[in-house]
Amino acid sequence: MALDKPRRPALVAAVAGVLALTASLAWTPAAAAAPGTPYLPKPTGPHRVGTTSLHLTDAARPDPWVPAVRTRELMVSLWYPTAAQAGRRAPYVTPKESELLLKGSGIKELETIPPDGLSRTRTNALEDAEPSGRRRGLPLVVLSPGFTWPRSSLTGLAEDLASRGFVVAGIDHTYENFATTFPDGRIATCAACANVDDDDFGQRVIRSRAIDTRFVLDRLTGSRPAWKGGALIDPARIAMAGQSIGGAAVPETMLRDARVRAGINMDGSLFLPIPDGGLARPFMLMGAPSNDGTWRRDWERLTGWRRWLVVKGALHPSFTDYDMLLQQLGVDLGSGLKETRSLDLTRRYVAAFVDLHLRGRPQPLLNKPSKRHPEVLFCAPPAENC
Repeated sequence: MALDKPRRPALVAAVAGVLALTASLAWTPAAAAAPGTPYLPKPTGPHRVGTTSLHLTDAARPDPWVPAVRTRELMVSLWYPTAAQAGRRAPYVTPKESELLLKGSGIKELETIPPDGLSRTRTNALEDAEPSGRRRGLPLVVLSPGFTWPRSSLTGLAEDLASRGFVVAGIDHTYENFATTFPDGRIATCAACANVDDDDFGQRVIRSRAIDTRFVLDRLTGSRPAWKGGALIDPARIAMAGQSIGGAAVPETMLRDARVRAGINMDGSLFLPIPDGGLARPFMLMGAPSNDGTWRRDWERLTGWRRWLVVKGALHPSFTDYDMLLQQLGVDLGSGLKETRSLDLTRRYVAAFVDLHLRGRPQPLLNKPSKRHPEVLFCAPPAENC
């Protein structure tokens, strides 16, 4: 379920990059893009989507992976509703980020992709568009990506949530992926990759990400927010979702920060156990078929509203853009979810969860299996089919 060792996360990251290229083929409107141009499926909500990036610096904290760097620098992408009618679509990644992602993957099948291939991916969000909404009217969802993967790996989900009226903050956890580009052109690579064989590596990543997330929330919802649309965010309605180790970081973040009212772990092993005292806020586990014992270990420690969903046919990258995109590029990882199905399911169930817990809207989809989504199993120990 999770990428426990360096080669596995790197492999999926590379796959992710490749996937991004494919994204364009999944959405069929003729005007969407020229043939062969990768693009992400159109968001399903009623709002147009804007996006922007923030460079945040925590001067009170040295970098956990490069101690010589005395401040923790983060890049954050925001996706949000906009009334803008036109504008430039945001890039998926830069050409150099694309090159580093593909090179870092170590996957031979990806060598046929041009180094800048991922940077050609067509997205749906308008770059630096004016945010729209009423003061404190928009719930916030924080996204944390898998190890070695950038914040862009969850763009398809982020755009969809923004189109449904959420602000979404995707965090690049610096030095934990193959490429984070800062506004002055500096590129931070994966310094943390040198530590993956340490016994406590997973726990270190999780604790660091919890601190990163708390800092980002402070900067977005404080009295002087770092984003011009910060006043639109409702600080009483915040959720967090993450993929792989980003998902494993969600419970720790919730335990450290009561502002995060609800959380989702998408296919991440829980390297840091939930304490015996439990986690009483809403939580959803959503992943590929697996025998991951950490989910069974911590299931009873989820003492609030809870769901355990297993998606038949899914792979680890199925909860990012990458399963879909790689298929479009002709790379077969063995996924049972064809065309856009992996992203469709992720979008649908994540949206239902945050609509229920941040907006109080009933979601029958989360109460029982759905005939429209037969791949999704409702599980709880000791269910044998999960």
